[in-house]
Amino acid sequence: MNFASDNTAGVAPQIMAALNRANEGFALGYGNDDWTRSVEKKFCELFKRDLAVFLVPTGTAANALALAHVTPPWGAVLCHADAHIAVDECGAPEFFGSGIKLVTLSGVNGKLDAVTVKTQLDNKAQWGPPHHVTPAALSISQASESGTIYRPQEIRTLADIAHAHGLAVHMDGARFGNALVRMNVSPDEATWKAGVDVLSFGATKGGAMGAEAVIFFDPKRAEHMAARRKRGAQLASKHRFIAAQMEAYLDDDLWLRLCRHANAMADRLSSGLTQAGFAPKWPVEANEVFAALPVALCDKLQAAGAVFYRWASETGADGRETALVRLVTSFATTTDEVDRFVAAIAPR
Repeated sequence: MNFASDNTAGVAPQIMAALNRANEGFALGYGNDDWTRSVEKKFCELFKRDLAVFLVPTGTAANALALAHVTPPWGAVLCHADAHIAVDECGAPEFFGSGIKLVTLSGVNGKLDAVTVKTQLDNKAQWGPPHHVTPAALSISQASESGTIYRPQEIRTLADIAHAHGLAVHMDGARFGNALVRMNVSPDEATWKAGVDVLSFGATKGGAMGAEAVIFFDPKRAEHMAARRKRGAQLASKHRFIAAQMEAYLDDDLWLRLCRHANAMADRLSSGLTQAGFAPKWPVEANEVFAALPVALCDKLQAAGAVFYRWASETGADGRETALVRLVTSFATTTDEVDRFVAAIAPR
């Protein structure tokens, strides 16, 4: 009953097989290999346009390098207060961006809303030299840290506001696949057609060993990105092993099948929790479920072998202490795991 994170799962068998195949013989390093060329072509076909693609080993590297590339050192990135870049990346965007500033905004269900973003950008008194930073990018997470997703029209509305104020739009797509299969739209409709300029495309949480991509939808924006990646120590010499993972992930829509399964397990878990009287706090739109459970029940579940994180705890008016827990499903989650967890919550 492992619901700690989708990055605690192993590697999808198809991707591990691709790594074994890539391990045969020799190949030029630093991206000068057939796997990398194949991945670049696949991404262009997937998003239906010419792209600039840069593979990196971690999501933090993808986010930090992407934001550093579209934000000058005196610039600001607007993001949600709970965004991964602001809370869980140890200052990497600021470090790689030579001191860029993250400006965090509130928003219900883990998402930014258009009114808040526009109000912030319209407040001219807080922006601009010589005393203030200049807004340069808007970053949204797909899916959000609350497991919710931005629909294409929501992205378009935010992107129009950002572009009108001269900002680039970045999407942290660590769980992009999970969001995509939930919306049942095409990758192009969920990104550049909705106004996204640069995407951190995640594969690791979806079933890869360690493979992410920074994708610029206008190749001209990617000028000098190759140097930035190398200078940032994120260009792998044995690059084929990242590319081989990504190629297998995209091949025959494997990534969508893996994400669809993870979402289905989250739905099953959500249904079980709801029936037990613990309906999720936020809509379950990807593969994350958040619920408030009595602390005593959390202790019982973890003693029974369940693995999950407690995000926060509070004591209600009745004196009962509850904890907000995060439960994450993956491509490897089984119906048996989910059903045993639900049964432990509400034994018959």
